[in-house]
Amino acid sequence: MEAHQQGRVGGWGPYWAPYFSFILIVMLSGRVSPPFTAIFLVLRIAVPLGLFVYYAMRGAYPELRGARWGSWALADVAIGLLGAALWIAPLLFWDSLRPDERGFDASKLGPDGEWLALTLRAIGYVTVTPFVEELFMRSWLMRYVDVANSRRSFRSVPIAHFSWSSFLIVTVFFVTTHQLWEYGVMLAWTLLTMGWFYYRRHIAPVVLVHAVTNGAIFAFVLAFDRAFRDATGTPISLWFFL
Repeated sequence: MEAHQQGRVGGWGPYWAPYFSFILIVMLSGRVSPPFTAIFLVLRIAVPLGLFVYYAMRGAYPELRGARWGSWALADVAIGLLGAALWIAPLLFWDSLRPDERGFDASKLGPDGEWLALTLRAIGYVTVTPFVEELFMRSWLMRYVDVANSRRSFRSVPIAHFSWSSFLIVTVFFVTTHQLWEYGVMLAWTLLTMGWFYYRRHIAPVVLVHAVTNGAIFAFVLAFDRAFRDATGTPISLWFFL
């Protein structure tokens, strides 16, 4: 029974399939036009989420169980909000750091479909992305780096085990999988959350931190789009955050 259970939860698939399916669909979604735009907005949520649920129901993520919550959850939320501030403040107050791109276009499904586009984007950004990225980056990749030169399973490495090689590789990977203009704020966020991850020593709290950061950024964009002005007095569109 123990060997059978180990066979069910082993392997790289539970970490690779949701993450790389998400990356592939995001890449393809930027190349399609209506009516396929709506389809890909759904696919970028449904496919990685479906894969995550499939593997989770098979017991593939034991590292998500057994987290200490209680008052700790409030601290996790606070770290997530601090992470959002680290993302927002530099890009909001330094004009030279902001990209020229428009970012997420809520009107891509037409004027009557803005609510649907925003809902789909929120689900993906706040729920799917944190699970998919954290399980790949800080559960699989971080542990795999420490056993890459051996025959050991990555699962033999404890969650949040510190080594300079895994710390540096995951930090670089986290930063460079984002766009160039995001590198500075992404580095600050990654260092903050890495420190918290090592302190909490569990993957579930850092998933919550990630979700809170993304949720706070999303809410900020909805609440304050064009409420701030740049050095020339022009209202700032905040959709580039999304």
